[in-house]
Amino acid sequence: MYNIDYYIYTLIEIYTYMLIAYVLLSWLPSARNSFIGEMLGKLCEPYLSVFRRFIPPIGGMIDISPIVALIALRFIGEGVRAIIHFFV
Repeated sequence: MYNIDYYIYTLIEIYTYMLIAYVLLSWLPSARNSFIGEMLGKLCEPYLSVFRRFIPPIGGMIDISPIVALIALRFIGEGVRAIIHFFV
């Protein structure tokens, strides 16, 4: 039981750090064109695009959708862990 819980927690943590790294790469002009930037883009952009459809940038420049995406990821992770604890 605890192994599954630990793996889910670890995967959520890894994806959280990947999202943070992807957002930080947006501050550097050519960083998203690097190998790591492209790899993170392929992994993070599908998840972030869900939130970008509903949350427009503030003032045309400031994108707060990654913040909402990180909060939602935490809630989803805790929900999945609670469901697993309920059934196992």
